[in-house]
Amino acid sequence: MSVAESPAQAEAQDVARTPLHTRNIVLQGYRRADGLYDIEGRLRDTKSYDRESHGVNVKAGEPIHDMLLCMTVGSDLVIREVRVESFVVPYSGYCDVAGQDYRQLRGLTIAAGFMRDVRRLVGGTRGCTHLTELIGAVATAAFQTMSIELNASHAQRPFQIDGCYALKADGAIVKAFHPTWYAGKPD
Repeated sequence: MSVAESPAQAEAQDVARTPLHTRNIVLQGYRRADGLYDIEGRLRDTKSYDRESHGVNVKAGEPIHDMLLCMTVGSDLVIREVRVESFVVPYSGYCDVAGQDYRQLRGLTIAAGFMRDVRRLVGGTRGCTHLTELIGAVATAAFQTMSIELNASHAQRPFQIDGCYALKADGAIVKAFHPTWYAGKPD
């Protein structure tokens, strides 16, 4: 087993596998000239084999889904605009129409409870499963895109603290790099 392999990966290599499906998600964040940020997520699904899908022959490697979701947000993490483009969808005239409903997300703040509100507004039959799943990744990319600005004030607690195991407030990483915000036992 190599250093980069997990036990599950090493075990899986002992069994022949045939790739069937690939989902690529690319996230990109941009600072705009007007001070806002555009966060784009693009989802592309392909199969490794030729197939017929709803009367259309789809060759191996051709997309069955190819869609983009762009959220425009301010440094306050309030969504100003949502734009959706469906380049390839399996149900033309249906999947691409569902994207119009994502404008309902305008005014939401990316914060605790955000995905609950997203599912209430565009979850299930009110939206597209793929786009709704993509929103969580786009929201996370917003924090990465704006990390310099969000952490610019040393008077405010860095947003990453208590966001994951490594950055728990009482942990060694916070103690070493953000001692002001360390919440563990003093030495």
